[in-house]
Amino acid sequence: MLGTQIRLAAADDEERVRRFLCGLSPHTQTLRFFTGLPSPAASLVRALVAVNERRDVLVVTTSDGEIVGHAMSYQGGAADVEIAVVVTDDWQGRGLGPQLIRMLLLRAFVRGARTVAMDVMGENRRALRLVRRLWPDARMTVCSGAVEVTAMIDPAVLFAEQGSVATPLTV
Repeated sequence: MLGTQIRLAAADDEERVRRFLCGLSPHTQTLRFFTGLPSPAASLVRALVAVNERRDVLVVTTSDGEIVGHAMSYQGGAADVEIAVVVTDDWQGRGLGPQLIRMLLLRAFVRGARTVAMDVMGENRRALRLVRRLWPDARMTVCSGAVEVTAMIDPAVLFAEQGSVATPLTV
């Protein structure tokens, strides 16, 4: 995690996000998007950097500006906010996913969200372990090979983990 920064996505991130998506393994693409993305459409890339009143998008960048993680939240129907997170294969297992989730939920909580939802492929054991760790009381429903997760956002956890040394968007 050292040497990375979590920041808001910007319109000028489109090319970096496209390279990021193309650099994900087909397995990682499928776990995040439920399909492979050999050549992501420009409309998808634009959607993945669009920040507005209903959608929040964070990226993790390395010191050279390359994106190694992407997370988004949007006001959804299953909960106050729905989230989706993906970290490039080489950076998985270093804690970036949980950091992205915490930052998304912190920002969503400040805007009034109290519940979170996400869809996880049933075979995504790593994500399901993370869900069980973060939200032991989460409701999980299996539907067409995916697990629909709904949980309460715990502000005590969000704010207790907020470090006082760095800014909220710095890792």
